[in-house]
Amino acid sequence: MEARRGLWITLEGGDGSGKTTQAEILTRWLTDAGRTVVRTREPGGSAVGQLIREIVLHHRGDIAPRAEALLYAADRAHHVATVVRPALERGEIVLQDRYLDSSVAYQGAGRVLDGHEIRSLSLWAAEGALPDLTVLLDLDPGEARTRLDSADKPFDRLEAEKAEFHGRVRDAYLDLAAAEPQRFLVVDASASVDDIAAEIRRRVAELIG
Repeated sequence: MEARRGLWITLEGGDGSGKTTQAEILTRWLTDAGRTVVRTREPGGSAVGQLIREIVLHHRGDIAPRAEALLYAADRAHHVATVVRPALERGEIVLQDRYLDSSVAYQGAGRVLDGHEIRSLSLWAAEGALPDLTVLLDLDPGEARTRLDSADKPFDRLEAEKAEFHGRVRDAYLDLAAAEPQRFLVVDASASVDDIAAEIRRRVAELIG
């Protein structure tokens, strides 16, 4: 019997766009369909990644933009090699919160580094690996901030950035999606949770047959 091919899905979008909620819903649906799902994230999807996550999101004080980009790339290299590729080789579905598109959007547009250089660095770190599907939950930064404020928890270093930063991040995400329409599914994250989940399921169903 031929082994089923693994599937790699990433969730992207600004903070407060609903990635965690949609990941939970999609995981339940896939599990009920008999698929094994590996939930992971960047940064922090491995033991090494947890250490890097603590630095890039919770370090007190500034981190030079290029140093920040390199830390994310280091996490990515280890994560893909030790978590993502092995799961795909086992025929499992990897459902991941953030990947290289986050680096291009946040370290590229947000930190005003060269997005092409950030992408090249990430692809080198991950040996060229790209997801089968990237779901972009697109949300106005003002609405996202309202959601984050209502969550009543401390902001991390990126969440605490100003509105202009998050506006650049959103624009960068939309540009990335426009450049790779076959890989991206752009979803209006201001829609209802159920409507968003249904739209994501339709695309995933096409991929898993």
